[in-house]
Amino acid sequence: MEKLIRCGAADLAKLTNHRSGEIKFGEKMQTIAKDSDVNAFLATTDAEYVLFGIPEDVGVRANYGRPGTASAWEAALRNICNIQHNRYCKGSRIAVLGHLDIESQMTEANILDTGNILDRKKLATLVESIDKEVSHLVSLIVKAGKIPIIIGGGHNNSYGNIKGSALARGKHINAVNFDAHTDLRMLEGRHSGNGFTYAFEEGFLKKYFIFGLHESYTPKSVLDRLKTEDRIRFNSYDEIAIRNDRNFDAEMAAAFDFIKHDPYGIEIDLDAIPGIASSAMTISGFSVEQLRRFVTYFAKHENVLYLHICEGAPDLDSKEHSNLVGKLIAYLVTDFIKSNSHF
Repeated sequence: MEKLIRCGAADLAKLTNHRSGEIKFGEKMQTIAKDSDVNAFLATTDAEYVLFGIPEDVGVRANYGRPGTASAWEAALRNICNIQHNRYCKGSRIAVLGHLDIESQMTEANILDTGNILDRKKLATLVESIDKEVSHLVSLIVKAGKIPIIIGGGHNNSYGNIKGSALARGKHINAVNFDAHTDLRMLEGRHSGNGFTYAFEEGFLKKYFIFGLHESYTPKSVLDRLKTEDRIRFNSYDEIAIRNDRNFDAEMAAAFDFIKHDPYGIEIDLDAIPGIASSAMTISGFSVEQLRRFVTYFAKHENVLYLHICEGAPDLDSKEHSNLVGKLIAYLVTDFIKSNSHF
């Protein structure tokens, strides 16, 4: 795969803070040799989880968002490398592939103007090229019987995750999305706000649950669609956390009942968490602890296909807090593995 920049043991060692008497994930996670065939590696590794990054914000730019999500992968990997390898969670369960090479798309996106119609079309085309790489790599991982853990980029990458998983299985899949937004905007060219729309349109997505929608930031056209679409269900943050019309745990159970009968992907948009630097940062939303409980809950089932954590943007945070996005992602990754690894 020429579009994969591989991460070797030496790369992990540079990110790991070694200490006498301690063993870190960076010392135990498996890596692929520079000259190894990806398929052969996936077929022979005993790691259940395959970690890779998508360092891009092209889809965010195409959706009029603030760039910065390209920085999440490096921050997350550094934090993951420094998790303690112990009886609660073992780094050897993870194989780190590296990250997709998005440099050419990022370079071109940097000179494009989102206010220009022609430039927005070019951005959409760049997102499509990223879609192909994401779906291809996810498909390889799922075909090998592994669970992809995908870090970084905008929520445009939900489309590639869903498509790649569906192609690997030869059948459409379900998805649950912890998000302030539906990402069901119209088919107007690919961007971070319509990944699920395109996945539905092309037959890769069967059922979709949006968890924690923010009512005041959802267009009427999208709300009208939610009323009539049997394949989509949702709840809102407002009715759970503000009006107390619904209970968080009961809503997780309802969402699970909707998607559990088919393999499903877990999508996490960090712009749903207050104070977390992201392309659409919020001051009101669910807590980090609620998000961790959400990941833990949905990871428990054998039908889980992948985990995708997106929209985090450490570059948009203050220098003294820029490590927090990566640390949050590291918590979510270990929560997922701890809950899922008994299968």
